[in-house]
Parts: sequence; structure tokens; C-alpha cells
Amino acid sequence: MARGWESKSVENQIDLATQKSEHQESVHEAKSRKGQENHTREMELLRLARSNITQKLDATENLRYQKQLKDALAEIDSQIAALAAKK
Repeated sequence: MARGWESKSVENQIDLATQKSEHQESVHEAKSRKGQENHTREMELLRLARSNITQKLDATENLRYQKQLKDALAEIDSQIAALAAKK
């Protein structure tokens, strides 16, 4: 028995809705994964910058430069804390 036009249309609408839902889920997963990768990358860059500043701080005897480095270190620490709180 042949199906009528209306039942085919309903079936197509259901298929399209299912495909759209699956596509939205995969897009959401990709964005979530990309967001996690960005978070990890930013955290690693901040840690590397902190390590670099700490090494420079240990190597210098200039008080003005030490002050600048300590200020930079405090800023990086606050950025790390803010990024950790986002997670």
C-alpha cells in the first residue's frame, strides 16, 4: 500500500528535525572542545610567562626592575586565578 503525500511530508519533517538536532549537538561539542583547548592553552601560556618572570627576578639585582617584575608577577597570578575560576 502506497503512502500518501502527507505521511511522506511528516516523515521528512521528522528526519530534518532529527538531523538538525544531531548537527546542533555536534556543533556544541566542537565549541566545548575548542573552549577547553583555548582554556588549556591560555593557562599554559600564563604559566610559562610566570616561570620566565620568576627566572628574571631571581637573576636581577636592580631594585626598580625587581619591582616591575614583581608587579608583572602579581598581574599574571591574578590572571591565572581568574582563568582557574572560569573552569
